[in-house]
Amino acid sequence: MPTAKQEVNNLLARLPDDCSLEDVQYHLYVLQKIERGLKDAEEGKVYTQEEVENRMTKWLGK
Repeated sequence: MPTAKQEVNNLLARLPDDCSLEDVQYHLYVLQKIERGLKDAEEGKVYTQEEVENRMTKWLGK
């Protein structure tokens, strides 16, 4: 498993040379959220389709 520093280096190598600091921050944020989601899935911390639909109806008022 790559270290955080290696992951950042890999990300920087994939981004264009003219990217902004905001671009780098955004991509780091997305990578962090993906990793968290994969970890949650491995640990069984997921919702069924029915549970998601029930939660969404509460938010959307349907």
